[in-house]
Amino acid sequence: MSTKLHVIGFQSDLHWRDPDANFAHFDALLANLNPDSCDVVILPEMFTTGFSWPPIERPNDPDHTLRWMQRWADRLNVALTGSVACFDQEGLPRNRSWFVPPSSEGTPTFYDKRHLFTLAGEHDHFKAGEDRVEVEFRGFRILLQVCYDLRFPVFVRNNQAVPYDLAIYVANWPETRSAAWRTLLQARAIENQCFVVGLNRSGTDGKGHRYAGDSLIADFSGKLLADAGNSGSPAKISSTLSKDGLLAFRKKLPFLEDADPHAFG
Repeated sequence: MSTKLHVIGFQSDLHWRDPDANFAHFDALLANLNPDSCDVVILPEMFTTGFSWPPIERPNDPDHTLRWMQRWADRLNVALTGSVACFDQEGLPRNRSWFVPPSSEGTPTFYDKRHLFTLAGEHDHFKAGEDRVEVEFRGFRILLQVCYDLRFPVFVRNNQAVPYDLAIYVANWPETRSAAWRTLLQARAIENQCFVVGLNRSGTDGKGHRYAGDSLIADFSGKLLADAGNSGSPAKISSTLSKDGLLAFRKKLPFLEDADPHAFG
């Protein structure tokens, strides 16, 4: 039996430091999806606040975002993923990417952004993660990544023994560096022989930075399967990814077998 994964990403404007407005916005988008119509739904980096700090949490309900994600994952029978600014159990601020499957298929997994964006001072306000995180979901091995991680290929170099099949990058990547975003996403797909989803925000944030979008899905050869373009407008990207096609490509061109050993994975 063939294994396919249908992914959808919502490239969206974000309300600056207004979680309730962002929850309402994504409630409306998710309500338009039919249950069982896809497998994974992807939201941008810091989808509740925009790229800002410190984290905003409800004092009496610190798990509100995670419970919101779980409700939608269960209602739609999908995995929901995206990053949020939050505090961990030790009270440290994190840029945390959650991967939340339906309750019947597992428990939430998180990845804390390893490469903090020093140019904007993110490293002064958040604690960096240390571990690379991969999850198994519906026959696919998925690597979780956040924005600036895209510039560091050693960290995501695919494992020769148990390679991942899909890398998901959620981002607030500004228009001024759009060419790098698009090129690096396709490069990560080619060098790791995997599918790549790059899901960016759109619009202008509270600091005046403009985001062109450029969300895309690339296959293992770098071919674009979906492309939101650079209009800076909200968009939905989607594609059905074939595990059989991926494995056949790796068998025909076994480049991963010749890769240099590395410290991750």
